[in-house]
Amino acid sequence: MPLAVAALRDGASETAEAIRAHLDGRLAKYKIPRDVVFVDELPRTASGKVRKADLRERFAR
Repeated sequence: MPLAVAALRDGASETAEAIRAHLDGRLAKYKIPRDVVFVDELPRTASGKVRKADLRERFAR
C-alpha cells in the first residue's frame, strides 16, 4: 500500500484529500497513496538529499 510523506512549506495548508485529488488524473489508481503523513521536516543527508531509508524505517508497517 503506497504511503506518501510530505513536509509542507511555511504557510501551506494542504490536506491529504487535496493531495490525492491532485494525483487522481496523473497517476494510475494503484499508485495513488491511501495514506498521507505530514512531517515537520524530511531527514536529509549532508548533501541535501532525502534519506529514504530513514523514512522507510520510521514508517514501516
